[in-house]
Amino acid sequence: MTSPFRVDIPEADVRDLRERLRRTRWPERETVADWSHGVPLAYLQELCAYWADGYDWRRVESWLGRQPQFRTSIDGLGIHYLHVRSPQPDALPLLLTHGWPGSVLDFRKVIGPLTDPVAFGADAADAFHLVCPSLPGYGFSDRPAESGWTVQRIARAWATLMAGLGYDRYGAQGGDWGTSITTSLGQQDAAHLAGIHLNPPIAAPDPDTFDDLTAGEQAALEDLRHSERWESGYAAQMSTRPQTVGYGLVDSPVALCAWIVKKYRAWTDCDGHPENVLTRDEILDGITLYWLTGTGASSARLYRESFAQVSEWFARATDDTVDVPTGCSIFPKEMPRPSRRWAAKRYTDIRHWNELPRGGHFAALEQPEVLVDEIRTFFRTVR
Repeated sequence: MTSPFRVDIPEADVRDLRERLRRTRWPERETVADWSHGVPLAYLQELCAYWADGYDWRRVESWLGRQPQFRTSIDGLGIHYLHVRSPQPDALPLLLTHGWPGSVLDFRKVIGPLTDPVAFGADAADAFHLVCPSLPGYGFSDRPAESGWTVQRIARAWATLMAGLGYDRYGAQGGDWGTSITTSLGQQDAAHLAGIHLNPPIAAPDPDTFDDLTAGEQAALEDLRHSERWESGYAAQMSTRPQTVGYGLVDSPVALCAWIVKKYRAWTDCDGHPENVLTRDEILDGITLYWLTGTGASSARLYRESFAQVSEWFARATDDTVDVPTGCSIFPKEMPRPSRRWAAKRYTDIRHWNELPRGGHFAALEQPEVLVDEIRTFFRTVR
């Protein structure tokens, strides 16, 4: 059963958020002069003061209200999605999958150019019909009540969703969790996929190349080691004890904000501060969606379900293949960043490969024009 959906957050919930922010019990400041111990107290206090007294959630809700939104039941779970059809009747259907700490809001800057390229000065032949689902446990999708919603199961659900919409041939694109889900979709629904586009592909370093590494490969290995030591604490917690961290993420907006904003700083090409590349509102929009939907704990559970396997894929060993046509966009502040020869061991039909000069993990937010061009360029090879 599919039905139209409209976001309507009660004003009492927005008011409760502001009141909680104003009552925050703050710790003392950090003992260092940088971000190495986490989000600095002064910045978090400034950000949360704006969140309490200057931020406007209704602006986001208004944007969502202008999008065609629906909910449907797949495999016993309610799934929320945007379905934005192009004015071009022969547009290629394209499934966009977000990750953590993302949501369908990540795609705000790319929906218009992808669905209506003519309105943005581009070629009508590059048009897409977009389907943007919220992951299980994220946003306005249901929260699974039992374990088992792995990236493979989500991919099966996405194949069911696209078939239910009547799309016999479609493309798929993803970043973060979306890369692994889209990769699995390429394995499970190859008969209906025109191709997949990933930022980045998920492939392990190839030991056969270790005696002849390029400078880029050496840098990628060093960044993997750095990330495992200094940037993986969040994943260790969520992939082992998501319920424990979930109490703070659902009960304290400041805890949720600190937990997520650290990733906007670490994973963007921001030269040291997240607001160098994202606006304050863009940072808070996604965080507020997590808060108002109460999905801090449920979103973390996907790490328990699948992170051990996915981290094995991108850091240690990959023994499966993906044979559908594949496009890959590698942004310099992304993690991981496999080389083409590493990726080609898993993705056997790479039609497009590009290593970009700027950008990071949140490509649709950071470099939307570049990402749109990358998507268009790849899918021209398979339309």
